[in-house]
Amino acid sequence: MSVLLVEDDMSIAIVITAALESEGFEVTHCQTIEERDRLLSEQSFQAMVTDVMLPDGDGIETIGRVHSLRPDMPVLILSAQNTLDTAVRATDTGAFEYFPKPFDIDELARTVRQAAGGGQGHVPNGEEPMGDGLPLVGRSPAMQSVFRMITRVMRNDLTVLILGESGTGKELVAEAIHQLGNRRTGPFIAVNTAAIPAELIESELFGHEKGAFTGAVARHVGKFEQAAGGTLFLDEIGDMPQQAQTRLLRALQSGRIRRVGGRDEILLDVRIIAATNKDLEPEIAAGRFREDLYYRLNVVPIHMPPLRDRPEDIDALARHFLQHAVNEGLPRRQLTQEATDLLRRQPWRGNVRELKNFIYRLALLAREDAIDAESVLPLLASDRQGLEGGGRAGGDIAGAISQWLSDERPASGTIYATAMAAFERPLFAAVLAQTGGNQLRAAQALGINRNTLRKRLSELSLDPEEFARRS
Repeated sequence: MSVLLVEDDMSIAIVITAALESEGFEVTHCQTIEERDRLLSEQSFQAMVTDVMLPDGDGIETIGRVHSLRPDMPVLILSAQNTLDTAVRATDTGAFEYFPKPFDIDELARTVRQAAGGGQGHVPNGEEPMGDGLPLVGRSPAMQSVFRMITRVMRNDLTVLILGESGTGKELVAEAIHQLGNRRTGPFIAVNTAAIPAELIESELFGHEKGAFTGAVARHVGKFEQAAGGTLFLDEIGDMPQQAQTRLLRALQSGRIRRVGGRDEILLDVRIIAATNKDLEPEIAAGRFREDLYYRLNVVPIHMPPLRDRPEDIDALARHFLQHAVNEGLPRRQLTQEATDLLRRQPWRGNVRELKNFIYRLALLAREDAIDAESVLPLLASDRQGLEGGGRAGGDIAGAISQWLSDERPASGTIYATAMAAFERPLFAAVLAQTGGNQLRAAQALGINRNTLRKRLSELSLDPEEFARRS
C-alpha cells in the first residue's frame, strides 16, 4: 500500500516515513502543494498525510484540489496550530483524521492503516466553514482530545455530557458544539439547574398553563420549547432535584413534554447537552441521582481537564486573555517568559476562570507593558492571602472594581488611567496604615522601589508622618 506524505519539516518527515515503512507502507514524500498535486495526477495512493503550513500555501485550504484529483483517497491532516479552529477546518474538508503536533507516531501509523484499508473515517464531513475563533485554547493532549470530540459530535444530535471542575469551560464546549453544528441557526438556551428553586424547576423546564398553581396567572413557555430547533444546555445537572430528574428522564425517553397543568403533549425538537462538576457515580450510589437518567445523558461524555493538569496551555491562554483585555479597554500587555513560567507553576484551583480574572487584574494594575515576574508575584501573594482568609479580601476587591466600573462607566481606552487615579491613593493609604507610615516596609510590601514610593506619595498628597502619628 502506498502513502503520500506532504511535510516540509524533514525531521518530522523522516520519523513518519520510518514508522509507516515499518508497517509495510511504501511512502512517497514531497514538501510542497505543487509537488503534491503533480504526484496525485500521476500516481495512485491509498492515503495521504499532509501538514497544514507548507512553503507554498495552506494544506487545508487546498484539500479541495486533492478531492477533485483523488475523490476516494482518505486524507490525514497534521498541524502545529493546535486550536479548535484548526480541528474544525480539518473536519470541514472531510479529512479522515486530524493530528495535532506533537502526535503519537504509533497512533498515526495505526490510523493510516485503517484509512488505507477502507475503514470509516473518524471525522465527519461538513460543508460549512467555521466562523471566528471560539475561546477554547490549548495544545495539551487533553485539550486536543476535547477538540477532536467536538468535531465528532458537532454534525449530529447525540446527547453530550460534559464533565469537569468549575471554571474549566464546560459551557464554552457546549456553545462550540451548538455553533458548529447543524442547529447553529436555532437558539442556544442555557439553564443552571442548581440555581432554580426545586418547586419551580419543572415549570422552568417544561412550562406551565394558566392556573396550574397559585401564581400561574398566564401560560409560561418552558426552556424545552424555547430551545426548539436548537440546543438546550442543562448546566449543573448533578444538582437537579430528584422529582425533576424523573420528568426529565421521561421527556428524553419519549421525545415529548407536557406543560405543568397541561393536557397536550408537545413533540421535542431539541438537542440536549448537560454538564456537571460532580462525579455522578457516587451520587448514583448515594441515591441522589437516577442511574437511568445518567445513562440517558452519558451518550457522548467529554471530560474537561483541570488547568493544573495542562500547564503547557497557560502561555496560550494568558496571551488570549491579554488580547481580549484590550477589547475591554485595558492596556495592551505582554508577559515575559519568566512571568509565564511563574504562572505555569501555580495550582489555579479556580481553573481557566481564575486565570482569566488574574490576567485581567494584571493588565489593569501592571505599570509596564511588559509584565515581568516581579509584577506577578505581589498579585499572587495577594490572592493567596485572600484565599487563606476565606476568600473575603479577593472577593471584596473584585466586587469593588466591578461596582466602580458600573458606577463610573469610564470611557473605553481610559479605564486604566481612571482606575489608577481612583484606586492607587486608597491602596497606598491602606499599606501605610498597616506599616505605621514606615516607607521602607511599605515599599517592600508593595513590591516597588522606595524612591518610586516617595514620588508617588508626593504626587498623591499622602504624608507618611500622618500615618505614623496614628499608629
